[in-house]
Amino acid sequence: MTIRTYRVEGMTCGHCARSVEHEVSDLAGVETATVDLSAATVAVESIDEIPEPRLAAAVGEAGYALAGRA
Repeated sequence: MTIRTYRVEGMTCGHCARSVEHEVSDLAGVETATVDLSAATVAVESIDEIPEPRLAAAVGEAGYALAGRA
């Protein structure tokens, strides 16, 4: 199991956080996705590391931008 934390730009509220968590959680291989709104991050727990472009696409689908590893 790996846990990686990434910065997310543009989140401002709980709805934003839930949208990002939902999109990232739907990716194959992701066990959990947990957003820390005050830190503007998402922690992704997965069996294998998820490629950053796939994470960026999921975060983008929620309307926000992945800004790299935290």
